[in-house]
Amino acid sequence: MLEITSDKIAYVIIRAREYDSNIDAWVGSGQRRQYGARTELHEFIEGLNEDEQASLVAVMWIGRDSFDADDRAEAIATAREEKTTPTEDYLMGEPRLGDLLEAGMEALGLSPVDAEDDLQKPV
Repeated sequence: MLEITSDKIAYVIIRAREYDSNIDAWVGSGQRRQYGARTELHEFIEGLNEDEQASLVAVMWIGRDSFDADDRAEAIATAREEKTTPTEDYLMGEPRLGDLLEAGMEALGLSPVDAEDDLQKPV
């Protein structure tokens, strides 16, 4: 069982795509800085508890085809056991993180589109 909600995964997907597509603020003398999306994504992942972080890594691994959806429990256990760097740094170093998480959710039978739509509805 995943120890993270679909909404939290969808939030990471949205922020990872913003980060990947360089939707950032221009600051100072024209130097491009990746403050907004990068900082927000980093802090969000860092703020997840250990179970949520392990589940998030497992979903990414499933999306990357390192594990099958049926091996979810093994993927989560491996994420806990093999953690050597902060999860936020590890995940943010993964190219196409948003796409991999979306693929992982789909493989697990979760709807990333529904979760993303829920997050983007006006309050």
